[in-house]
Amino acid sequence: MTIAIAIDSLTKKYGAKTVVDNVSFSIQEGELFGLLGVNGAGKTTLIKMLSCLTKPTNGEATLLGNSITKYPEQVHTIIAVSPQETAIAPNLTVRENLELMAGVQGLKKANGKIRADEMIAQFSLQPYENQRSKTLSGGWQRKLSIAMALISEPQILFLDEPTLGLDILGRRELWALIEKLKEKTTIILTTHYLEEAEALSDRICIMKNGQMKAIGSAQELIEISNTTSFEDAFVYFVTEGDVQ
Repeated sequence: MTIAIAIDSLTKKYGAKTVVDNVSFSIQEGELFGLLGVNGAGKTTLIKMLSCLTKPTNGEATLLGNSITKYPEQVHTIIAVSPQETAIAPNLTVRENLELMAGVQGLKKANGKIRADEMIAQFSLQPYENQRSKTLSGGWQRKLSIAMALISEPQILFLDEPTLGLDILGRRELWALIEKLKEKTTIILTTHYLEEAEALSDRICIMKNGQMKAIGSAQELIEISNTTSFEDAFVYFVTEGDVQ
């Protein structure tokens, strides 16, 4: 398989504090890769480095062969980020949000309209396309936010807490949508919902204090930790087996 993301000894320091500490692993093209850890584990900083929002102190990563330190402008053309905060203009309609984002991404007006049509169809937004986005439910706002991230047809998508604050039905609907996205896109998912990571991820990396503690499928992590559930395995790795 083709490697989509290769991470080599990535490190980020803020003064004397090391936030990401010598992290190395790779992600395959088309993989849905979960990134887990308690607050302060370094997940957000790692994603900011991979998406070229902050420069590493040491180390390197390549996204589809493009170096984050040497060619950040090329990295930006192949990635998209759907942030934890729903990134929509509340007073614009669903369609206007999509067409605005298409313009921001450099698509010509006609092409932007076509991509908006495609996203509205893919995300089943037809009943709401002329509705102001602030009137949508939380679940539909999250769907619109992800659709906006996909408007440029990125090859790599970073999903940061995509179902935060949604009820169980809204989360399950988004899970089904994310599963479909895997067919065309490499996805890096951060979440605090362990069942979400277990249900969606091909592999999972668990971080603590900026370091990678474990990596593998949910079942592999259960077996390595000699536990009986993924939640127990997660607790084992983030506490280094100290909790009884």
